[in-house]
Amino acid sequence: MSRKKRVLFLCIGNACRSQMAEAFARSYGSDVLVPFSAGFAPAQRVPDDTLRAMDEKNLTLDGQFPKSVADLAKEKFDFVINMSGFAAPHVQGTTVREWTVPDPVGMNYENHCKVRDQIEDLVMKFILELRREQKHLAGRG
Repeated sequence: MSRKKRVLFLCIGNACRSQMAEAFARSYGSDVLVPFSAGFAPAQRVPDDTLRAMDEKNLTLDGQFPKSVADLAKEKFDFVINMSGFAAPHVQGTTVREWTVPDPVGMNYENHCKVRDQIEDLVMKFILELRREQKHLAGRG
């Protein structure tokens, strides 16, 4: 069986988008990936609306906190999923994907939840892609 892919979800503050993506990936895709999240300029904390929005999906962000991409500089990743809108750092051997997801900071709660749902959909599609790839590779072995 193929090893799990190491995936970094990246946004600006590592407070909303990348935190939600990490939680969805951990909950839905732990069979095919190991998720991490970080930001270019980490916020002080995860906003209450993000915690509440994820709670509505029965997911907790316990143990997750905003961290800098610099803190993970020595880590190796198979994928960087960039939701920041800025150029992601390129690391040899890492595939960078750009996801256009609006920053929910400052949005009303309803729109915050729309962003959450968009991220959930993108993460699930990514997980299904990894599962198909893993199944394909297993069939070749």
